[in-house]
Amino acid sequence: MALKWLDRDDELKNHQVFGDEHFGKEAPTVVYEERQVIDDKGQAVPGIYSAWIWLNNPAQYNSYTTEMVKGVIAGFQKASSDRKIVAAVFTAVGDKAFCTGGNTAEYASYYSKRPNEYGEYVDLFMAMVDSILNCKKPVICRVNGMRVAGGQEIGMATDVTVTSDLAVFGQAGPRHGSAPIGGATDFLPWFMSMEDAMYNCISCETWSAYKMKLKGMVTTVVPVLKRNGQWVRNPMVRTDTYVDDGEIVYGEPVAAGELPAAKALMAECKTDFERLDAEVDRLVWKFANLFPNCLINSIDGIRGKKKFFWDQMKLPNRHWAAANMNHEAFVGFNAFNSRKVTGRDVVDFIRFRQLVAEGAPFDDAFAEQVLGKSRS
Repeated sequence: MALKWLDRDDELKNHQVFGDEHFGKEAPTVVYEERQVIDDKGQAVPGIYSAWIWLNNPAQYNSYTTEMVKGVIAGFQKASSDRKIVAAVFTAVGDKAFCTGGNTAEYASYYSKRPNEYGEYVDLFMAMVDSILNCKKPVICRVNGMRVAGGQEIGMATDVTVTSDLAVFGQAGPRHGSAPIGGATDFLPWFMSMEDAMYNCISCETWSAYKMKLKGMVTTVVPVLKRNGQWVRNPMVRTDTYVDDGEIVYGEPVAAGELPAAKALMAECKTDFERLDAEVDRLVWKFANLFPNCLINSIDGIRGKKKFFWDQMKLPNRHWAAANMNHEAFVGFNAFNSRKVTGRDVVDFIRFRQLVAEGAPFDDAFAEQVLGKSRS
């Protein structure tokens, strides 16, 4: 006798929290796109898809505004709850940047000296990181350019990274009035040695995609430059492995004398993301050929190590970040936002430290001295 379920509603339920109100085409915004899964023969597979979540603010290097943060949260919740989605792909529009973090123009013009407002924004930012870490689909970060500051942090929240070899990676917080507490201080020690994690976190240097591959930060690096139909590796970075004065030079910038030739070669090339997209397709196809529940349980088992420290620190970090909008963030973000006027994107750090040593109060006079311009 066939088993029958009593009072069963066979209409599939919609478990999405958000509609499409947080997505749009006009920048700055977030674009949500479904793409059919591509098999290993290059053919589209009916009925199953990858969800592409695009940061769309290329004019500002895909820095995220408050509304864009909401769009990322909505995108990952939609991908997570959609039964036809195999994997989520987190990427960005253009060929210059994946993401350079929060929108400093918005920080300077609206959030500076408004700690309560910034605290509300940080709540959204942390919900964005949570939406990536909690997505019930594997998340691929497709890095099309710079992944720095908060962009590096949301990128590290993903599961697998495939990157253009033109991309650079790094943090920027201590240089511009913040600290990389949006994930970097929690995630970096899981990717690198403690020594490398410390230096990468506080140096505010950018490292090449090849160096990040060497350090274990990314899964795959592919060339995106083409000349006369041939792929050309990033000529600005060394891709040969040898030791020079005790240091591995793989992934380091080429010597100063090699720069003119490297720049000339780049000028002859066009950017083409064909191989980057093919690598994304390959990973999605790999995921499609695994049991979905076993796959996500395996992923969550790894994510849990990152989430443990993230969850421990995110609330105290939220409150510190809000309070800091009355202090270093106020002058740091305003310095960066006024760089076209002043010719510099950072404060006068030496004068800042001298004023601290003198016990000077942090007031408008203090800000004027370190910013180097009148704040009328």
